Amino acid sequence: MSKKFFLMVAALAVPFAGGGLVGYNLGHSGGSGTTVSGESDGGGASVEEVRTASLRTGERDTINEAVSSSRRNAITRTVAMASPAVVGINVIEVQQYRQWSPWGDDPFFRRFFGDQTYSRQVQELGSGFVISSDGYILTNDHVAGNAKEITVTMTSGEKYKAELVGTDQVSDIALLKIDGKNLPYLKLGNSDDVIIGEWVIALGNPFGLFAVNDKPTVTVGVVSSTGMNLSAQQGRVYKGMIQTDAAINAGNSGGPLLNSVGEVIGVNAVIYSPSRDGGNIGLGFAIPMNRVKGIMAELKRSGKVEREFWTGLEIQAVDRRIAKYFGLDKVEGVIISDVKRGSPGDQGGFKVGDIILGANGEKITDESSLISVIDDAKVGDVVSIRVIREKKEIQLKLKLEKRSS
Repeated sequence: MSKKFFLMVAALAVPFAGGGLVGYNLGHSGGSGTTVSGESDGGGASVEEVRTASLRTGERDTINEAVSSSRRNAITRTVAMASPAVVGINVIEVQQYRQWSPWGDDPFFRRFFGDQTYSRQVQELGSGFVISSDGYILTNDHVAGNAKEITVTMTSGEKYKAELVGTDQVSDIALLKIDGKNLPYLKLGNSDDVIIGEWVIALGNPFGLFAVNDKPTVTVGVVSSTGMNLSAQQGRVYKGMIQTDAAINAGNSGGPLLNSVGEVIGVNAVIYSPSRDGGNIGLGFAIPMNRVKGIMAELKRSGKVEREFWTGLEIQAVDRRIAKYFGLDKVEGVIISDVKRGSPGDQGGFKVGDIILGANGEKITDESSLISVIDDAKVGDVVSIRVIREKKEIQLKLKLEKRSS
């Protein structure tokens, strides 16, 4: 019994003795006279200073690297990689405007006084991005399409005078060229592979902030929707747009919308805002890259997209009276009211009274929806048209031929 008691006492005494020795050593190590209160005693180092000094340089570096690594992700890596290829664009363009008349648009007074039209130079700004090492740059038509002079600023601070290679108002795409070599450029992605909800990054020059430090402004969001067909604006057709909540503001137009691996999936072009100043409310739209690629090739080859075609068809919207007469279930579509003899429409087999309900797989509800499909095409394209004739659905082909002079 006494032997067991002795062993128990020894087992308890050893830890207490060890702890006392460790405490003594901490309080008196190095003979520095360090006090446990952390204050210096006669010029000695504080406890905090001793602890800091005890960390080896390698350990501090490891901690710093761990913190830095935890802050770096796919987004920050993409921004670092893509930023050098994003540019600020400043343009000078000539705009014409008509002076206000006290007689308004009265044709009687206009006959005698004519239209008082003036020209003025205005400065505009926007964004763009380099797509080749030899200096081709993409931006919007509404940024540089009417420019008299274009200046491109790189993130290095270098400024270049740019040439307008070509522009297309319908798609709102313009192609520029600067004299450069071995320039950083962005990889063009596949916009058909975009996933709703995936992270996206918008880079650009909102409100001219690029000029402050020669760096693009970065905003991050997700793909909110795809395949968005917006109303035509000033002759521009925005079809199949990518919607995002990444902040896009005035000056962002022409900048790239990137996925998280750094591929350009769209060109930022449109924002919806309830205010006149166009502030961001999380409704931004980018032109899908797969549409841009075809336009870009046309502009590089010939400087424009040939859209001077004709159909020879005259149409009007289906109303309730027409829908009832033809026995339609819904008041939608357009009816052909005239077909010019010898026209592409005539050669395609279209007839007066045909009701068009679809074109190239898109639903046609009124005149504007059909015009949007046709205006987006170019000379030589063949449009597939879904038609109701004598209560039967048929498919017709409309080849868009160049309008003769």
